[in-house]
Amino acid sequence: MTAPDPSAELDRALQANARHVERFVASGLSAEPARRLAVIACMDARLVVEDILDLRPGDAHIIRNAGGLATDDAIRSLVVSQHLLGTRAVLLIEHTGCGMLGFEDGPTRRQIAERQGATVDLPLLPFTDLEANVRAQAERIRGHPWIMDVPVHGLVYDVVSGRLRLVT
Repeated sequence: MTAPDPSAELDRALQANARHVERFVASGLSAEPARRLAVIACMDARLVVEDILDLRPGDAHIIRNAGGLATDDAIRSLVVSQHLLGTRAVLLIEHTGCGMLGFEDGPTRRQIAERQGATVDLPLLPFTDLEANVRAQAERIRGHPWIMDVPVHGLVYDVVSGRLRLVT
């Protein structure tokens, strides 16, 4: 299987957007999510959060990053989501087979530095135990002084079965 041509992706995206505009009906939605839900999830392309949770446009704020981690930026987004836009529940979704699971920070930093010719100066934040990481990320959210006292649940999505499993 050959990889897609990266230069063709912009054209593909613009063509897809033109089709989207033809059927676009969400212009009247509020920035405040209807379900008052915020979701932090991994950026993995196998996770279609809207499908997994049966969400429609306008239902929830979805914050994605590598690993589905409660990073400073994810926390910043949650703070805005809660204090300015009314969310009152948080779901944290990590998944089986995650690329962040099990790689070593040091060798990976060296590999990137060799490719780029520069030192990698950002935290990569790999982890080795999926469930322990879900618990730690959920606790980081719950314990942050700017996060409201709302339900925070950590889940694991199984990429083989499509099933969510509650961890915390």
